[in-house]
Order: sequence, then C-alpha cells, then structure tokens
Amino acid sequence: MPNRSSPVPTPLPAETRRVTGSPRVVVTRRLLPETEARMAELFDVVLNADDHALSRDELVAAVADADVLVPTVTDSIDADLIAALPPRLRLIANFGAGVDHIDLAAARAKKIMVTNTPGVFTDDTADMTLALILSVTRKLNYGGRILRSGQWQGWAPSTMLGHRVGGRVLGIVGMGRIGQAVAHRARAFGLTILYHNRQRVPEALETMLGARFEPDLDALLAATDILTLHCPATPETHHLIDARRIALMRPGAFIINTARGTIVEEAAMIDALVSGHLGGAGLDVFAHEPLVDQRLRDHHNVAILPHMGSGTVEGRLASGDKVIANIRFWVDGHRPPDQVLQGWL
Repeated sequence: MPNRSSPVPTPLPAETRRVTGSPRVVVTRRLLPETEARMAELFDVVLNADDHALSRDELVAAVADADVLVPTVTDSIDADLIAALPPRLRLIANFGAGVDHIDLAAARAKKIMVTNTPGVFTDDTADMTLALILSVTRKLNYGGRILRSGQWQGWAPSTMLGHRVGGRVLGIVGMGRIGQAVAHRARAFGLTILYHNRQRVPEALETMLGARFEPDLDALLAATDILTLHCPATPETHHLIDARRIALMRPGAFIINTARGTIVEEAAMIDALVSGHLGGAGLDVFAHEPLVDQRLRDHHNVAILPHMGSGTVEGRLASGDKVIANIRFWVDGHRPPDQVLQGWL
C-alpha cells in the first residue's frame, strides 16, 4: 500500500502566494477513480472526462481561471504555454516523476512552483527493465511472434536460440532509485554490474549491489553486453547514446531503454540493429511518441512496449496521493514535499 504519512511542513518561499478557499485544479488526463474522487472532495477540480490529450488551445482555455495545473508526460508545458497561464495559477503539480516536458526556467521566472511524484514507480520500472532484458536476450518477443503467426514447426535443437543472461556484463547509466533497483534485481540473475553516474554512490551501496563504478561512459559501453538507461532527459543527456558510442559497444550487445526516448539517437540505434552490430533492443520509450519507427516494429529482436513501465495500479494510486499531498501543502502555505527545486534554492 502507498505510504500516506505526511512530511513535516516547512514554509513556502515568500514569492509563492497562498490560495484562500478551495483551489481550482485542472487535471489534463484521466487518473484512477479513487484519485479523482479524492480530488473532488478536496478541491474545485476540473477533470478530463474522455481522456483525450488536450491541444494547446484547449489547455490554455481550461486553466483560464485555475490555481493549479496537474499535467502528465503527454503535455508540453513549454515557455510559450507558461507565458499564457493566468496570473492566479501558481502551482504545476505534475503527475509523474519526470519533468522534462515542463520548462522549469520559465516556470521559475513566472514564480510558478513545480512539484512531481518521485519514487513511486521505482520498482515498477525496474521490473519492466528486467522483463525487457530477458525478452531480448532470450528472444521471447521473436518466439511469440513466430508462434502467433502459425510458422512454428515444433521444437528443434538448433532453432529459437537466445543467449544465457548469467555471466554477462550489465552496464547501468544512471544510478538513482531505478538504477539501483535494477542492479538489485540483476545481481540475482548472475549479471556482472557496471554503472556510470554523475557521482559515485557510497561504497557500502556498491558492495550491497555488487556494482562497480565506471567514470568513463565510453569505457563502460565498450565493456557492456547489455546497456540499460536510467537517467533523466535533459539537454546534457539528449542523444547521450549516439552513433559514435553505439559503435563502441560489443558486437551483439543489447540496448534497454525505459527512461526517455531522446537519450538514444534512435536513427543510429536502428542502423546498428539493421546491420547486426546490436543484437537487439528492449524499448518502452521512443523519440517521437506515440509514433514508433516501422523498422523497430519489424525487427525480429526488438521488444517494444507502449510506455508502460510505470503502469501498475499501485504506482498510479501512489502518484495520485503525492499530487494531492503536494497541492494540500501548498494551499496551506507550506512547502510541498516534492517541490522540484532547480533554481529555487
């Protein structure tokens, strides 16, 4: 069950005003019924009944008299849209941990606070990462496709062969909550774990996870059989894994991405899959969602999922709880527990 305990309140920054009465809250997508019902009890809430992705004009119209906007990853909250937000709107309470779809600098300049929902999808995303690792190394996706197509001729000793996971080298890029959870699971499969991160994690944690720090990303790629990405989408990580770095990877290596599609130069990855330099890929995110390149759809050893790494009832309920808590703290004049602090401190 989600942890519903309340953090200790701390005062809001002076530039963030307090709402008197029930705040008007606009939610851009359908949330779980329990979350929407609780919001309706606490706030003057406007819900998206048919769950369609709001156009820019629809979003601007919806927040014309709002105090709080609750967007999701499908909404582009860029500088132009933030400039069009009404003066009374002073909180963007994002549903989800990632905030790369929100222009934080523009929000900060307009004195709009931003919150998110970190930590609630850690295990869900780590579980999905391991599922994709197994899918592409053991060719589960390919085997299922052959079976469903009616082409399976029965068992044979030299067909449908994947690769053993144990003993291979797993390279983790981004050793935050999710990267650590992946390492914890991967150790049980007998994988050797290397990781690259902006900062080295404590030695005690490395020992517990059986992970070794590699400060040189190029060196990690050259030593890796399976690469899994768990860093945020930022200008610094855009195409972090580009054509040059993919070429450094071992022949037959695999790329797993449950983070953000823009971290990988997708065209270069596809070229490496088609040439056979990469042995396969497990992808839950894409560069131009919801569009997916047909070559990824057609490749025999690419497992593709529709951005469902966080798709559990438990995680979505917990995320809703965090959104509600952040709004309530803010309304009461306290700093929300999950304020995104870039530029505020």
